[in-house]
Amino acid sequence: MTIERIIRIMAGVMILLSLALTHFTGQFDLSSPSWLWLGAFVGLNLLQSGFTGFCPPDILLKKMGFKEGGSACSTK
Repeated sequence: MTIERIIRIMAGVMILLSLALTHFTGQFDLSSPSWLWLGAFVGLNLLQSGFTGFCPPDILLKKMGFKEGGSACSTK
């Protein structure tokens, strides 16, 4: 599994977790701290990494020995 796939999986899990926690705790109000802010943070991090190429999990996963390369959307 490549770093790109791991990062996409992590982002998807975090956003789904954020939505599930928001649903089960009943916190749908953005004016107060809620689990929706976690999803917003993940989305903003994905957006900035798309423009800048800087992604903190990428650095950590490289140090852990995961391989780079390949596209998460490739059809092999």
